[in-house]
Amino acid sequence: MDEEGGQEVRQHATMAVVSDTPSNDTGTSETPAVSALDAALSRVGDRWSLLLVEALLDGSRRFNDLAAALPGIAPNILTERLRRLERAGVVVTQPYSERPARMAYALTEDGTELAGVLRLLAAWGASGRTSSQAGESDTTEGLRHVTCGSLLEARWYCPTCSVSVGDDEGSTLRYA
Repeated sequence: MDEEGGQEVRQHATMAVVSDTPSNDTGTSETPAVSALDAALSRVGDRWSLLLVEALLDGSRRFNDLAAALPGIAPNILTERLRRLERAGVVVTQPYSERPARMAYALTEDGTELAGVLRLLAAWGASGRTSSQAGESDTTEGLRHVTCGSLLEARWYCPTCSVSVGDDEGSTLRYA
């Protein structure tokens, strides 16, 4: 934390998002840079939050349904993560009973956009497993193309240039 009680700022990578907390160590109005990854992780950066998003990808669920879908999560942790995801604009609550007050949870548009990220993260996790860790390899290989059965690969694509961006350009990519 800075001396004035502002938010803590960590710097990573060169892709930066401007923080809304002004820097006061030099007296200037410049704002410290926070990486785009840091900004994303502050919204959904823990195991349970990502697993909750995954559990909600198929549609709205009630609290007990989510608890059953995530074995091992304590009810207080589930409640806290749902509240945090709601504050972050990833999850929305929908009342389905007034007495007693009961809620269903669904993803917002922002939350639904995480589906692609989760697929990429799951593919990365699957690729790092050894054969003894994988167990049932059918589910840990990655996504396959339905038509031909080949494993899919993720690529960055520029719609303006109609070009796939190669790994050799990866170090020059910047968030705007």
